[in-house]
Amino acid sequence: MFKKIILSSTLFISSFLLADERPNIVVILADDMGYTDIGCYGGEIETPNLNSLANEGLRFTQFYNTGRCCPTRASLLTGLYPHQAGIGHMMSDRGVDGYRGDLNKTSVTIAEVLKPAGYSTYMVGKWHVTPDQKSDKEDIQYNWPLNRGFDRFYGTIHGAGSFFDPNSLTRNNRYITPENDPEYQPDTYYYTDAISDNAVKYIKQHDQKKPFFMYVAYTAAHWPLHALPEDIAKYNDKYDQGYEPIRKARYEKANELGVIPHTEYTETLGNWNSIPDKQWESAQMEVYAAMVDRMDQGIGKIINTLKMTNQLDNTLILFMQDNGGCQEAYGRNPKGPRVERKLNSGPMARDEHQYDMTPKKSREGFPMRRGHVMPGPADTAIGYGLNWANVSNTPFRMYKHYVHEGGISTPLIAHWPKGITAKNELRHQPSHLIDIMSTCVEVAKADYPKEFNDENITPMEGMSLVPIFEGQGQRRPYLFWEHEGNRAVRIGDWKIVAKGRHGQENVPWELYNLANDRSEVHNLAKANPEKLESMIKSWTKQAERTLVTPWPKNPKQKKAKKKSQKKL
Repeated sequence: MFKKIILSSTLFISSFLLADERPNIVVILADDMGYTDIGCYGGEIETPNLNSLANEGLRFTQFYNTGRCCPTRASLLTGLYPHQAGIGHMMSDRGVDGYRGDLNKTSVTIAEVLKPAGYSTYMVGKWHVTPDQKSDKEDIQYNWPLNRGFDRFYGTIHGAGSFFDPNSLTRNNRYITPENDPEYQPDTYYYTDAISDNAVKYIKQHDQKKPFFMYVAYTAAHWPLHALPEDIAKYNDKYDQGYEPIRKARYEKANELGVIPHTEYTETLGNWNSIPDKQWESAQMEVYAAMVDRMDQGIGKIINTLKMTNQLDNTLILFMQDNGGCQEAYGRNPKGPRVERKLNSGPMARDEHQYDMTPKKSREGFPMRRGHVMPGPADTAIGYGLNWANVSNTPFRMYKHYVHEGGISTPLIAHWPKGITAKNELRHQPSHLIDIMSTCVEVAKADYPKEFNDENITPMEGMSLVPIFEGQGQRRPYLFWEHEGNRAVRIGDWKIVAKGRHGQENVPWELYNLANDRSEVHNLAKANPEKLESMIKSWTKQAERTLVTPWPKNPKQKKAKKKSQKKL
């Protein structure tokens, strides 16, 4: 009897020590990248580590985001449509619940769900789901990562900023600078490397008796175009041929890979022959490519650390992007002479913080240069503009902000050796960011709460991707979008989509059958009025249900009204 008790106890203890066979989960989100930028989706940019994950896992060909940075982050984190989480637009309160610009309390994050299930929770990178603040006082930290379920955090609270001196740089709950952070002092500070290196540190320090969830939110390749010289050198002269040859090569490669089924080659924007400064124009894409390349190198560090700690086989890695290529001509001005480096005005103090997307100067003290400036260094701030965004989104129409396929289509790579038996296969089922929460809940064997912190929680919108991992089908009733009045709904292979500001009824809906026309070239609205009308009704129903309507007031309209009243 005594031996039986000992044996039973030993088995219990050993089973406890080996207990958790649930996978680690690493969700990687890139910023402002197009569908065919990375190699395994057709691009010429060197991304060997992402390519390797794809070769050993799955690639989704119809995965969607929400078309803009912070709504995507809200949707990814909560498994809801962004308006349901309070972030239908950006980080300002527009007066109605769907547009508060602050992650609401009737939603829960993946970290808040997985932490009670026994997961350690880590985040590195861009948060961007709470208003901008120039303070780190406790009363404004209510929606910072550590107060939304994460155990450790290194990254930025706000949106875009310098890669050499990120605005709102934070460790856990305290603002820091690259110079005063006691835990991380590289020879050269570059934010993409900092995100990767801190992710590696968290993995190395993790207690493997528990599984972990890690959210890695890179800011590459969002403007400003900042990259390290050795990475830029790899792409020297790569884009001197201009937009059309690069775009055609991407289309052919993506077709060969099978990641753009049912697409036509759409018109290339921009006439290379009319570009007055081709060296400057091609340099922008060279720096952009270098930024993506460096991110891939960092992902390689994360993969290698998981290998070295014997955790890779049972880690689910998901890679995706927050919106399509960014057409915003940030800081660009091709007219006039090139802007040369200005005199140093004196370096910033060790504890002096950056809070603005475009700081007035670099940490070394050089005044910031915008306009017709060669990109790359820390004292420059420009984006690559509409024509290169069109290349990034090959072959789709439109780009960031919009909900045509170019604005909302993203790669999704899924890699999990222990859980996904298929290798180098494609999955064509339409899926969305809202599915990430459901997937995490299933593989973590967690419980999604009906109540949390005395709040009634909005039920998950998504469907688990696990059946798709296993090669099964999925019956999804619809997928739905709205951002800045750009709106769409997809039901089966049919999609209606419209461009326009909030409430503009005169902006016509377009109708496409994506089974034949993923490029959205052939508008079938006039030929199928009944289908169009039924789908408009579906969109309206979901808009009312998910807090898209009532529409918020337009701040510009309010300002104009105040001015007119002042004149009276």
